[in-house]
Amino acid sequence: MNLSKGFLLALVVTLLALSAVLVQPFLQYVLGAVLLAYVLYPLQIRLEAHVSPMVAALSLVVLAVVGFVAPFVVILATVVDSAERVLQDFDTDSVQVEVVESRIEELTGREVDIAGELVGSGQELGTVVFEQSTQALGTITFHLIGVALALFLVYYLLKDVDDLLDWLHQTVPLPRDAQRDLYTEINDVMWGVLFGHVFVAIVQGVVAGLGFVATGVPNAVFWTAVMIVLAMVPLVGAIPVWGGAVVYLYLTNEPLLAVGLFVYSVIVVGLTDDYLRPFAVDRYAKLNPAVILLGILGGAYAFGVMGLFFGPVVLGALKAALRVGLDTWSQIDESESG
Repeated sequence: MNLSKGFLLALVVTLLALSAVLVQPFLQYVLGAVLLAYVLYPLQIRLEAHVSPMVAALSLVVLAVVGFVAPFVVILATVVDSAERVLQDFDTDSVQVEVVESRIEELTGREVDIAGELVGSGQELGTVVFEQSTQALGTITFHLIGVALALFLVYYLLKDVDDLLDWLHQTVPLPRDAQRDLYTEINDVMWGVLFGHVFVAIVQGVVAGLGFVATGVPNAVFWTAVMIVLAMVPLVGAIPVWGGAVVYLYLTNEPLLAVGLFVYSVIVVGLTDDYLRPFAVDRYAKLNPAVILLGILGGAYAFGVMGLFFGPVVLGALKAALRVGLDTWSQIDESESG
């Protein structure tokens, strides 16, 4: 390696490191923008047949705000309100706390004060929030900037998608056939993970939430949101939540509702996981469940919430790169020799 190549390589590595430092604070929003742009890309192609790329991208960003961000904010506000009512405005009549306490005392022989503990927790939480109000304001500002950044990224990713794809084809030092195979497999993995974990988790959480509403479980919206998140994790799913709801109904002298919710959750909610998830993963992602579990848990630790999606994609992309590399190794050698 001559001096010029060494300098160029060192410069690229240094700039990559600095770029990573710049992106890291907003990594969650960058990954979210990439995911949203990926989902909207088929619509961008269809719209570009009728309008300019700029108009199409702007229309899809507006659609994303109306169709994704606005409902998410409403649901989040509902969940937060439900959580606050659970911790601070605990209604002892509606949830029959005294009945639960007496049942626990009958079964265990120990006295418990659920309402007192929750009220105390709510007061402590309120004190902490009040003391850290300045920090909370800074956090809110940071997230607002992150959301705005994500929307700008979605717009430009959609608007300049053709230039981006051309740049990738010209920059990646692989033959066009190898690139096509690699991108096709990564695309299958992304759709498999998206449908097999995100979409199925939403369906599973909503279906389980309907059971909560039908049996009168309090704060059904809050627990539905919790089940959607947990449903993205294989082997865990929504079982801890609906299992706890079954126990709650039993302790509140509602054995028939408890049995009904248990049967509904095992059969109906279980079907969404037993049939929809394997169908999506086996057909598109083609990843072993153990690999998916590792990707989800490792991705959550490495990338935060977005890692629930991108973790399995990274491992799936590694599998695709290894396969394409082995299949086209001789072709790459021939192209370099030529």
